[in-house]
Amino acid sequence: MSAGSVLFIGGTGTISSACVTEALERGLEVTVLNRGESSKRPLPADVQIVRGDIRSPDSVRDAIGDREFDTVAEFVAFTPEHVATDLQLFEGHTGQYVFISSASAYQTPPSRMPVTESTPLRNPFWQYSRDKIACEDLLVEAYRERGFPATIVRPSHTYDHTSIPTSGGYTDIDRMLRGAPVIVHGDGTTQWTITHNTDFAVAFTGLLGRPEALGEAFHITSDEAPTWDQIYTWLAHAAGVEPNLVHVASESIAKVLPEIGPGLVGDKARSMVFDNAKIKALVPEYRAAVPFVRGAQQIVDWYLADASRQVVNPELDAAFDRLAAHAAAF
Repeated sequence: MSAGSVLFIGGTGTISSACVTEALERGLEVTVLNRGESSKRPLPADVQIVRGDIRSPDSVRDAIGDREFDTVAEFVAFTPEHVATDLQLFEGHTGQYVFISSASAYQTPPSRMPVTESTPLRNPFWQYSRDKIACEDLLVEAYRERGFPATIVRPSHTYDHTSIPTSGGYTDIDRMLRGAPVIVHGDGTTQWTITHNTDFAVAFTGLLGRPEALGEAFHITSDEAPTWDQIYTWLAHAAGVEPNLVHVASESIAKVLPEIGPGLVGDKARSMVFDNAKIKALVPEYRAAVPFVRGAQQIVDWYLADASRQVVNPELDAAFDRLAAHAAAF
């Protein structure tokens, strides 16, 4: 089994862009299938780009023809229907299919920590997570019944310099700079594992072409699990200010901001700490080298370097004002 040629489905996202770069640095032949390049994360010059829409099988067949790849890395499958399409396209045409699932698929809240790959998969709060579990079920069935060479990877919260991990995004940074109250869910002591995309990429590419990875699932996360108060504070310090943190119950935030409710109540509101022994055993060079205090500085520097990136959501800003006023009344 070889990892010489890799087809990335996606390739310009937060996680996949770093994996593309790392794969090239390891000397792999990298092809990226997507509909169009990202202005945030342009693809490296050495990548072969093929244009196609993974949601349209005929489009993919037209784009790649009869080419076969040692590994297919799928970053943009979110439902079992997406995975079923991939099985039609790639079964018998690749030596390894790597599916990006999510650590939010694990039992939520976990009955014990640290979370390992044997922790049950169950998230009753978030449809996104349940869909990822259904995708995994389909792949496990294909591996058991037909030997389909699937490897499942579960990232936790993975970020780069463009990715503000807080619920308010740049609106939170703006509020910090103005001295306005910044809403933190819960009491701020929930631990949250947060991983830089370049660290993730080292472990991910180490799995490519590895027969020991077939039929297996791995989460790839940092060993660092700061509290949410620390995460907000490090972002504020990177911006040169002290934050005015106001704590509000996650369920109350979800009622005021239902669009972020499932991801908050079903993921960020729960402490999640992971045991990375399994990935480190197979990829011993993996270690999380970028602490979030450094990543926070990268994020803030990137946003403050260009006014066009500093987009405040007025509806979100107003909702945070209402939540802060309500908290102050009690």
